[in-house]
Amino acid sequence: MHIDPELTALVESLGPPGDFSDVESAREMIAALFTAPAQPDERVEVTEQLIAGPTDAPDVRVLLHSFKARVAPSPAVIYIHGGGFAVGTPEGETAGATSAAVATEGLVVNVDYRLAPEHPYPAGLEDCYAALSWLAGHAEELGIDPTRIAVAGGSAGGGLSAGLAHLARDRGGPSLCFQYLAIPELDDRLETGSMQSFVGTPMWNRPSAVRSWEYYLGPDKAEVPVYAAPARATDLAGLPPAYISVCEYDPLRDEGIAYAQALLSAGVSVELHLFPGTFHGSTLVAEAQVSQRMISETSAVLRRALLGPPGGPHGR
Repeated sequence: MHIDPELTALVESLGPPGDFSDVESAREMIAALFTAPAQPDERVEVTEQLIAGPTDAPDVRVLLHSFKARVAPSPAVIYIHGGGFAVGTPEGETAGATSAAVATEGLVVNVDYRLAPEHPYPAGLEDCYAALSWLAGHAEELGIDPTRIAVAGGSAGGGLSAGLAHLARDRGGPSLCFQYLAIPELDDRLETGSMQSFVGTPMWNRPSAVRSWEYYLGPDKAEVPVYAAPARATDLAGLPPAYISVCEYDPLRDEGIAYAQALLSAGVSVELHLFPGTFHGSTLVAEAQVSQRMISETSAVLRRALLGPPGGPHGR
């Protein structure tokens, strides 16, 4: 592998690939790696709220990241954290959700969805749908524009975001205007070239992916629905426009590329970006130039999708 030189120190510090079979240890490791910024962004107010969960399920906790100077009706983003469907918290995505609120001058709903293996599919996805339904249903009082709601997520959060787009389309709403899928986990079949090859890559590898899907789909999986594994979808027409990013040395690379191609073939507008020399989660080295490009592109893409180009009806 020809990993970007600015990222090699992280690879060395991580040591051998982690063991995703111990969920509690993995959750502790991720909590240590992804922490809330020491200095909050003063432009954004963060509050916690419980909203109605899916039928016969607990309420869903969300963190609301509101741009203080937003002008109603503002755009909004359903923000879904990553973690192989089994680890991670919305607090660990504070920086990303806050940046999204600033970029879009809007409201970001950072979802604390239920995790596998304790809560396999469809629990986490249904929690995210409940958050979307709550957001759209309370658009007026929240001061948001229901025609400008996007979904955004990375890794498993990217897979959940893609699944949510399918679910919203097939249930007849609420409507999503855009889907931001960063290094998404989309395909439980684990048959792509990158998934077969990258068995020892940093942060995420084939053994971790295998375990992740076992957790998410549960022990009694039979037919896997497209809402769980969007790469299985054959009908992608009518989905919202998408941005998809992939990393060169990520086992998820090829499924992200294939999904972008499938969306394009279905007439869905897609922007696809492969970042060279990177691996899954390499933006932990935030000062690396390639990480800076990835981070700044997130803000630029969401801003254009929800505020439009300068001079447009919502442009700034």
